[in-house]
Amino acid sequence: MNDPRFNVTNEADERALLAGFLDWQRQTLDRKCSGLTDVQLRLHAIPSSNLTLLGLLRHLTGVERWWVRTVLGKESPGELYDETDDFDEDFNKLDTATREQALAAWRAEVAEADRVIAAHSLGDEGTHPGSGQQHSLHWVMLHMIDEYARHLGHADLLREAIDGEAGE
Repeated sequence: MNDPRFNVTNEADERALLAGFLDWQRQTLDRKCSGLTDVQLRLHAIPSSNLTLLGLLRHLTGVERWWVRTVLGKESPGELYDETDDFDEDFNKLDTATREQALAAWRAEVAEADRVIAAHSLGDEGTHPGSGQQHSLHWVMLHMIDEYARHLGHADLLREAIDGEAGE
């Protein structure tokens, strides 16, 4: 079966491959969150964990903002979820969070990240504000793919526990 999320050919250059794999990861997150209510997205479907699909969506929104806009793009957009001192607020403060709000914020950050990515070459570097380490666009894109892939494994388990949906 031809997966409509992935349309990059083997002949694509490295930048197109990175962008294609990142886009596939993003679309998979969207699929994992689709068709569920706010209540379902807030469910701690694995009792020993504070992970929820809504929390993962909010977390990955922050990841897009931090690594692409702040580190690579040298922008200062501020934090998204910083109303409390809780480092994991994106996962923990969900009582009034909605799918609609979270998806809108995530899509806006993806669009902003894509804007920054398009303005840089793979070798362009940004500085991590905390550590001072330099990170190239190439590194940031690989890190983003890794970050999504790890959390999509969590999302697979959460979604299956919520309604039995499994698969990519």
